Amino acid sequence: MIKVFGHKAPDTDATGSAIIWSWYLNEVRGQQAAPFVQDEPNAEAKFVLDCWNLDCPALLGRIEAGDDVGIVDTNNPAELPDGINSANIVAVMDHHLIAGGLQTSQPIEFIVRPVAATATVIAGVMGDALAEAPGSIKGVMLSCIISDTLEFRSPTTTNEDRELALRLATELGVGISDHAAELFAAKSDVSHLSASELLRLDSKIYDTPKGKFRITVLETTSPSGILERKNELIGSMASVSSEDEVEEILVFVIDILGEEATLLIPNDRVRSIVESAFGVTSESDTVVFPGIVSRKKQIVPALQG
Repeated sequence: MIKVFGHKAPDTDATGSAIIWSWYLNEVRGQQAAPFVQDEPNAEAKFVLDCWNLDCPALLGRIEAGDDVGIVDTNNPAELPDGINSANIVAVMDHHLIAGGLQTSQPIEFIVRPVAATATVIAGVMGDALAEAPGSIKGVMLSCIISDTLEFRSPTTTNEDRELALRLATELGVGISDHAAELFAAKSDVSHLSASELLRLDSKIYDTPKGKFRITVLETTSPSGILERKNELIGSMASVSSEDEVEEILVFVIDILGEEATLLIPNDRVRSIVESAFGVTSESDTVVFPGIVSRKKQIVPALQG
């Protein structure tokens, strides 16, 4: 059996793409496969599963040498289980930059495309077989695209993402704006999470010329609710940085509707990083970046420059 899973701290696209790819392998290619998650999915992903009457994938657990695995929504070993290179990786479906470090014993299906969602990548591989998919698979695919494009607000959005989402919505009889509002409401409810959980909620670790950082994006339609916890978040950064072996945690609160990001500034080093990477100064413990909503397309490139 092929174990299909995405990155740690699974969001809607990582969770949904594992389900979509597993369905395709089972039903179209005749290969036994099952979706998994490395951690508990976030609130938006759980809402999407409920919305489309899908079971939550099982927790992955330990990868054993020789396990057949399919990887979705990442190709970065840092976001994958320990021992991933001892597994038999049979496919990678992704839309992120090539991180390097994965090892395979033979050529594999490795598809990385510059679109906004891994679900869009998989739809391209499926081709005409997508028409055979049940409503639940088409529905979770639609949700993945809406989530990763922030309802087409993100600069990562391509015409392919938009056209596929519009087609799926028409077939399913779903209003994109209405569904997006439901997704973003679910994503925005983080009141039950501790500060350390928030710092790791939608977060990835990057080695940049400026240092090794955990870059967290908290997408919300109610930024004030998160910013009210600013002191709590800043107070937890040092301990989380130490535990996760990173130099700093860069937390961007993304206002989905306002299309801007607020970065928390816990110390002078982060203040210096902001000035160097983004060319702005702030004497406060926050700085606002109008128009910035994408970690992949806007935040990380600035830090890598």
